[in-house]
Amino acid sequence: MDFLAVVGANVRALREARGLPQDELAHLADIHVTYLSGVENGKRNISIRVLERLAAALRVPETDLVIRR
Repeated sequence: MDFLAVVGANVRALREARGLPQDELAHLADIHVTYLSGVENGKRNISIRVLERLAAALRVPETDLVIRR
């Protein structure tokens, strides 16, 4: 599994564990829902700033988004 797929799978798993729909997480992270969908599917490159915003919105450390599980 490549890095983008790992990040996407982690974002999706954490989002679903918190019961958040994609549009709500996108709003909290201040990104477009289409971009979030691409991140979760491992199709979009993600900047460190977006990684930070997603981690903050999910209330987890950034490392939780990048560690392979």
